[in-house]
Amino acid sequence: MLDNEHTQIEGLRKILAIKTSMNLGLSEELKVAFHDTIPVPKPKVEDQEIKDPHWLAGFTTGEGCFSIKITNSSSNHIGFQVLLVFTLTQHVRDEELMRSLIDYLGCGNVSVDGVVVNYLVTKFSDMTDKIIPFFVENPIEGAKSKDFMYFCKVAELTLVPNSSPLGRVGDLAPSHRT
Repeated sequence: MLDNEHTQIEGLRKILAIKTSMNLGLSEELKVAFHDTIPVPKPKVEDQEIKDPHWLAGFTTGEGCFSIKITNSSSNHIGFQVLLVFTLTQHVRDEELMRSLIDYLGCGNVSVDGVVVNYLVTKFSDMTDKIIPFFVENPIEGAKSKDFMYFCKVAELTLVPNSSPLGRVGDLAPSHRT
């Protein structure tokens, strides 16, 4: 920018080569206008291992989702079932990192859908015994902490008393209760 290189066609081509390698790439209009753009090589990140629980808490703050789903259920006497779902989503190039979460947290599954990879936890006992205790010990920051608080509250409401070795979820996260 200091040399105004971006105002020249060759400078613009350098910028387009970089943008092509980024998550969303080029718009259709730019692909047509600059059809010969060659993406800059994007190095493969090796050793995608989680080394610090606080990193995972921060990553979840930005990229995670604590969902409460209510679905029809013919096996439940009220006709509905409550499901808790924890999800982290990334570009497929981070599949190795997402798969490492299974070992790190001791639960969950990974699915790939096109260019997206999802780490997903749906088993209730994994929520109460692994996911919730992890994020109580390594707190989520920002607005997502409220989502986590509500997630814990629903877990508490659906928990059968004395069914978890850690006790009631509300007892695990007193700072998240209103």
